[in-house]
Amino acid sequence: MASLQEARAKLMSHFAGDSAANPERWSALWDKGDFLPWDRGKPNPALEDVLFGRQDLVGTCMATESSGYKHRKKALVPGCGRGYDVLLLASFGYDACGLEVSETAVKRCLEEQETNAKNYPAKDETIGAGEVSFIYGDFFAEDLKSHMGLDRFDLIYDYTFLSALPPTLRPQWALRMSQLLAPDGSLICVEFPSDKDPKLGGPPYALPPPVYVQHLAHPGKELPYDKDGHVQEDVELARDSAGLRRIAHWQPIRTHEIGKGQDWISVWKH
Repeated sequence: MASLQEARAKLMSHFAGDSAANPERWSALWDKGDFLPWDRGKPNPALEDVLFGRQDLVGTCMATESSGYKHRKKALVPGCGRGYDVLLLASFGYDACGLEVSETAVKRCLEEQETNAKNYPAKDETIGAGEVSFIYGDFFAEDLKSHMGLDRFDLIYDYTFLSALPPTLRPQWALRMSQLLAPDGSLICVEFPSDKDPKLGGPPYALPPPVYVQHLAHPGKELPYDKDGHVQEDVELARDSAGLRRIAHWQPIRTHEIGKGQDWISVWKH
């Protein structure tokens, strides 16, 4: 088995060159299927602990209208990989949607759902599990909302999606997150890799916490970075009205092995 350094070097080599071709390069890795270093084989326990233990921040899977009508909340996982976290969210009662840029990845998601359904039982039998959908599409496409059949989501989860994107796409990532998050919704980010030197490149690209703070507060805006690849925090910029605010930030007790000691969880709202 390749070491972490060897896997990262191979991944960076695969993505060398024009970043415009990155969607096709991700698809090529899924199509070949023998080098998927981001696949952890199970949902992130950090997300599970948030859903179980931090309902004071993100609420439950059910929403109540002013009329008293109750319905399931909608959750989105962009760059969902094999769909583990989507299936976890559905087990908590959310109607969960996973988005992938690879048709093969979507097929792997459906296989995981069919083959390992027993691993995702409803956490609360009185509420039951939510519906699951997996969509082949581009997170940045203009017609994404109509393609998904939904305008906004009550919960969005990002783990290794932003780190897979070239830094030049961070303004668009933040803008799309703001656009897709419902007015009372929650964005949960597991920030990884937070301790990597930005000069080493990627994917995965270094994501220290200030990257999230600055870009989500100023969605769509190009932000200055210093010569070492760190986003500048001392630049005076008014908070954008579409910006998201961080309401909580902590290091998880449980997370994937690769993130232990460096992962951070952040929760964001409008």
